[in-house]
Amino acid sequence: MADQPTEPAPAVDISQLSLKEASELTLEEKFALCRSVAEECIQDEDLRRLLEKKPNPIAYDGFEPSGRMHIAQGVLKALNVNKLTKCGVTFRFWVADWFAQLNNKMGGDLKKIQTVGNYMVEIWKAVGMDMDRVEFLHASEEINKRPDEYWTLVMDIARRNNLKRIVRCSQIMGRAEGDDLSAAQIFYPCMQCADIFFLKADICQLGMDQRKVNVLAREYADDARPKRMKPVILSHPMMPGLLQGQEKMSKSDPNSAIFMEDSEVEVRTKIKKAYCPPGEVEGNPCLSYIQHIVLPWAKQLAVARAEKNGGNIIYTNFEELAADYASGALHPSDLKPALASSINDILQPVRDHFESNAEAKALLKAVKSYKTTR
Repeated sequence: MADQPTEPAPAVDISQLSLKEASELTLEEKFALCRSVAEECIQDEDLRRLLEKKPNPIAYDGFEPSGRMHIAQGVLKALNVNKLTKCGVTFRFWVADWFAQLNNKMGGDLKKIQTVGNYMVEIWKAVGMDMDRVEFLHASEEINKRPDEYWTLVMDIARRNNLKRIVRCSQIMGRAEGDDLSAAQIFYPCMQCADIFFLKADICQLGMDQRKVNVLAREYADDARPKRMKPVILSHPMMPGLLQGQEKMSKSDPNSAIFMEDSEVEVRTKIKKAYCPPGEVEGNPCLSYIQHIVLPWAKQLAVARAEKNGGNIIYTNFEELAADYASGALHPSDLKPALASSINDILQPVRDHFESNAEAKALLKAVKSYKTTR
């Protein structure tokens, strides 16, 4: 029987769990904290069993170094990693340089791709990701250390799946099934599936856009001989672009997202232009930023407004904010400046790092000079 994904678990005060010492967390609290990173889990019972049986499980996320880092990849990822590592999880980042080359990022220039990878690591360090249980592994280096193990896995996955099944995974590369895919891009999903087992990952913690290949890995675990342990899939939600109709942020469109080293003026300008229809909560990117980034990170949103509009107010709960926005008690003209101010506070340590650290400054200059390719 196919896996049935589970929706988010019942609400728990995650902010309070985040304040507790790791040694004080119960099994159920660890489960709640890990589960809170995901819009969808496959499967809840597998996650609970894993946390019960294995004190230090391994989670993984792979990323293509493909350009500047937007706020979802920077702040949302740091939030998720910090929650998981607090529960004893070791988080392995797969710096997918070969994958970016296969997907023709940075024009397929491996040196540029690796420079972008180093820049991204600098951002996560600067923004506040807890690095105690975090590892960064470069695909080009690790695969060459154990090539027999890796390529045997890739070939076995390819052999056990037909072409149609692999093409269905093309979404993971930002492609559509109907796109004219190169042979390299057909190879890519088989390699990404192999990564999960090569890295000994117990948990796949990637976005919903990577769901299809993670499900492929669970299917392969059953098909393999001998069978392998199925990874738990924790898929975080995808942040929408800032402009109307943008379901996903785009690195190739600088107006669709806040980037991690954007200036204060750039942040204010982008938020001012962002789609934020009065009274509409669903499909509102400004409210998505508040729900998934500002409140989890800063714990509050302070809105300054005239007395005739209700006076100053501090929100610590998204449901209360959403209700006020839907009723018209909170207007976009008051919400947007508050959102821009909070984002600027979150990003300031990153700006400071890239201004004061010579190596980081040089990396950013190089990355900004590169042309982002789809």
